[in-house]
Amino acid sequence: MKVTLTEFVWVWNETQHQKTPRHHRQMCRFLTQVLNDEKHQALMMAFRDSGKSTIVGLFCAWVLLCRPETRILILSADWDLAKKMVRNIKRIIERHPLTQGMKPKEKDQWASDRFTVRRDAELRDPSVLARGLGANITGSRADIIVCDDVEVPNTCDTPQKRVDLRQRLSELAFVLVPGGLQLFVGTPHAYETIYNTGPGGYLQGFERLFLPLLTTEGKSVWPERFSLSKIEEIRRRSGPRKFSSQMMLAPVPQEESRLNPDKLLFYEDEIVYHETNLSAELKIGNKKMVSASAWWDPSFGKPEKGDSSVLACVFTDEEGRYYLHAVEYLKVPSGEESAAFQCQAAAAFVQRYHLPSLSLETNGIGKFLPELLKREFNLKHLSASILGKHSTQPKTERILEAFDALLAAGGLYVHKRVQSTPFLTEMREWCPGSNKHDDGLDAVAGCLLTEPVRLPRVSKGFSLKPDWRFGHDFPILNLEEITC
Repeated sequence: MKVTLTEFVWVWNETQHQKTPRHHRQMCRFLTQVLNDEKHQALMMAFRDSGKSTIVGLFCAWVLLCRPETRILILSADWDLAKKMVRNIKRIIERHPLTQGMKPKEKDQWASDRFTVRRDAELRDPSVLARGLGANITGSRADIIVCDDVEVPNTCDTPQKRVDLRQRLSELAFVLVPGGLQLFVGTPHAYETIYNTGPGGYLQGFERLFLPLLTTEGKSVWPERFSLSKIEEIRRRSGPRKFSSQMMLAPVPQEESRLNPDKLLFYEDEIVYHETNLSAELKIGNKKMVSASAWWDPSFGKPEKGDSSVLACVFTDEEGRYYLHAVEYLKVPSGEESAAFQCQAAAAFVQRYHLPSLSLETNGIGKFLPELLKREFNLKHLSASILGKHSTQPKTERILEAFDALLAAGGLYVHKRVQSTPFLTEMREWCPGSNKHDDGLDAVAGCLLTEPVRLPRVSKGFSLKPDWRFGHDFPILNLEEITC
């Protein structure tokens, strides 16, 4: 070795005018150990934004400095993420004082997703190659495989995806040369995480470096960047479930997750909508609202025989507080045509609460409703947008993501009229995997996860209407031009 990894990292940090924190030195010692260890199987699991990918990039550059013939495969959840790591390694080789002269003369050997340093050996595979999980790696050979963030929500949020992830990773055994190093780097995103090195775990027997943000004494591992007040802010913003998984590396099983309606804050104020001189303003009480989102999760409107058809709307004030103003469970009267009745109710809902848009879940029967809903909007002269939304995220994950942080922070205000709906009962009885009704929860989650719509709008056939979100006249998107 020309220089130790710790020294290599220290020199790089000096050129970047940065310090080398203690946990980075700990990572360096661990990576050096597993490189020289006979087992060559390791997991480096550290909290989000710990700098682990930066250290791994420096590790790869250092290995190529010491052993130029090394072939490294960077495998990530998707190709773009893997290329990001390769670009980081290239940047280090280009700029590090100790790696000058390693860059090849030929430009075609210095690509965005692969490159080859100057080396004496004639090898078919490049020095570093980026691949996503779905790519074909048959025929490739590598001395080191870095699995960098292969477990992300898109690869582990359902049991089938977790099975597929393990199956894809099993192919690495045919790529890694005998005696090669397999290194996993990441944070857990599921309770059934692949980052389990214990008996029966997917990485059973792997050497492990475990670096949560807080020590057992409650002190910050990186106080220069993560003070205790900053950590508390992250905990409040992310919610206890995500904080436990991403920052403390202790994923919580979904079965233990609950939604506590006692953390809701109730209010009685109604909407006050005011127009004057082509300007508009919408308030709830004395709070000015700046955005809104509305969601419709349609069904056949016969909850006794299946799912409920639910409309919900959430407003946001200037200070970022959320106001769940209405949740309506639609029931189709006997003798009424279901689709027509529900579209009329949805249009009336949008009109009643001065909503700028309505997101319509197009899974199931929702894909047949946009045209009928447009017609009802036109009949009422509504200059609101219809946004088709196809949900691919599992319902349980969607509900937890929407409510966990907001409830923990006490940031969800709810109108008292919602108490007369099944919504609070759904919250109280909800449990992941149960067969309890959760249609109201799903609709409100849709509102909370939908970005407030600020679409440019052009009036066509209707009188130009002021937009309360901007306090003045704003053009409205023509309904005939919407693609759902």
